[in-house]
Amino acid sequence: MTDGAVGVFDSGIGGLTVIKELTRLMPHENFIYFGDTARAPYGSRPPAQIIDFMHQTLRYFAARQVKMAVFACNTMTALGLEAARRYYPFPLVGMNTGARVALKTTRNKNIGVIATQATVASGKHGKTLKVLDPGVAVYPQACPKFVPLIEQGIWEGGPIREAACEYLVPLKEAEIDTLILGCTHYPLISPLISRILGPSVALVDPASETAQDARRVLAGLGSLAGVGSGSVRLCFSARLGKAELFANNILGVLPAEFEYVDMQDYALP
Repeated sequence: MTDGAVGVFDSGIGGLTVIKELTRLMPHENFIYFGDTARAPYGSRPPAQIIDFMHQTLRYFAARQVKMAVFACNTMTALGLEAARRYYPFPLVGMNTGARVALKTTRNKNIGVIATQATVASGKHGKTLKVLDPGVAVYPQACPKFVPLIEQGIWEGGPIREAACEYLVPLKEAEIDTLILGCTHYPLISPLISRILGPSVALVDPASETAQDARRVLAGLGSLAGVGSGSVRLCFSARLGKAELFANNILGVLPAEFEYVDMQDYALP
């Protein structure tokens, strides 16, 4: 059975980096992306509020009768994925931590993780890395200034470089050789990150592994679309002009339709 689209969601534009991988890996699928641009960033919000926003999005996807929902957000994956599995009739796939790739990549077992405050506080990446290899040294770093700047389109220049130096120089001093980008927004500034850390530090973007996880689940359920031209509908909770510009920059020539969604329609009374 292959009816229904795959829902993909994030607090803003960052999850478009995951959509890019999903469409590359599953070109026959229909996708509905939701970015909560009106309320981004999520990472510094109280966990209960983040979970409430997550449920609003999942109720929206339920109304659209999706066949799967992919959390293209590390914060919501860490805080709400397991609990959400009990409430929805479609499978849910969270962001892959990138831990296995990082462990295959590292040479000195010093691995850095940059993420939102909420994701770092959850300890998800560090716990996963330690389970896989108790001998690894994990250096987590919350980066609260990144997402607000990225959502404004500030991917280069003084303000974001200053923030990047603040967050990354301590990791460089810790002699990490591998860095997990623990937020889907961060690949958008990976050139800046690489310049500061230098060529000896490998960056791990878990988007590819997340797309592979989603494909495995669909294939296992017999729900993987194998024919036809897939489609992409990009939905946002704030003005579309800016979102369209970002989407075109991130996704390139990928044809997509845009839609505004008022999430208050999916809030509980």
